[in-house]
Amino acid sequence: MKSIFISTPYFCFFSVPLRASSIDIHPNAKWSQNGITVAGGNGQGSETNQLYGPFGLYVDDDQTIYVADQGNHRIMEWKSGATNGKVVAGGNGQGNGAHQLNYPSDVIIDKESDSLIISDCVNRRVVRWPRRNGTRGETIISNISYSGLTMDDNGSLYVTDNGKNEVRRYKIGDTQGTVVAGGNGKGNHLDQLSNPSYVFVDRDHSVYVSDSGNQRVMKWEERAKQGIVVAGGQGEGNSLTQLNNPQGVVVDQLGTVYVAEWMNHRIMRWPKGAVQGSVIVGGNGYGAQSNQLAYPIGLSFDRHGRHLSDLNAIWVARNQFIFLDKKDYIVGTRLLLIRENYDIILYDAQQKRSLTKVRPKLDGKDCWEKLTFIYLQDQIPMLLGNVEECIKLLRQ
Repeated sequence: MKSIFISTPYFCFFSVPLRASSIDIHPNAKWSQNGITVAGGNGQGSETNQLYGPFGLYVDDDQTIYVADQGNHRIMEWKSGATNGKVVAGGNGQGNGAHQLNYPSDVIIDKESDSLIISDCVNRRVVRWPRRNGTRGETIISNISYSGLTMDDNGSLYVTDNGKNEVRRYKIGDTQGTVVAGGNGKGNHLDQLSNPSYVFVDRDHSVYVSDSGNQRVMKWEERAKQGIVVAGGQGEGNSLTQLNNPQGVVVDQLGTVYVAEWMNHRIMRWPKGAVQGSVIVGGNGYGAQSNQLAYPIGLSFDRHGRHLSDLNAIWVARNQFIFLDKKDYIVGTRLLLIRENYDIILYDAQQKRSLTKVRPKLDGKDCWEKLTFIYLQDQIPMLLGNVEECIKLLRQ
């Protein structure tokens, strides 16, 4: 039976594919509607059996799971069936040293060099870190906004840059990269992207991009000047013809697109050439029950076709990480933290510093007035909003 991994703020099931996929999935395949926790799930914290705001995740051939444990500034390795993980990168506090990470957002494995490739979000870099007993990483790409990562079967690295609205391919030894999708400014034309998040590369080296700002998944064939819409593209919504903030994307041998929808709390399957998709996991509203998803971000399949990443699985009722509305944030400004005393912690990429402002009251003024979305979970406010306006207020 094929499996899916998802990573959420309460528990973890997620992964991003390493190289060009050889996933073979039967067109009528079905998945269990009740997921199980495979990493974390013991509350928020820094112990080896805990995670704190997990984001990206990679599942190896032996089902070992690697998790970008953002709040702990580390990458965790979880063997199949293990109750505790192991720190394999970072874990030396928040910082920009070679031995440190700062809110890592994604991780994949380069098996040729037996190393981890990590998107080190706040440090605006991609680092290579030895997988076996590594103590420090090597920066291989610098000055890049939050990035999703994947590799093809030639060992070329593909990186999304949602500040430049493009995807670049970096061949071995290449430091500049080549634009393979987007790169024509932010927009909704077929040669443009708007806040791309995750990327997948198939056997033919066609690039599939979650074009989050345009509510669609785009396919760019090798050397193409523009892409084609393969899922969504009918505006924001929750019908079977629409997507709402698409994130992790995987494509099988038939060209069927599987995509995680952040705001619709579901995983959709779009057959090649279809004008609408079908729900294969989730779609039962926001929640932490085994048949629900909560803001799924990443998506990957193991070699048996399993696995998802539901970002809400390890968020608990305190010290929540908040993901900002991609339509409104400043390039490089990604994470927000609300502490138990309701202080707002926001990273200001322009000034390269963290900003703090005490929350006045739930229905108060200041940043709260500028938010585009607010909701409560366990009486703890979580929000999405216009980060630029928040930064202006925090700088005052």
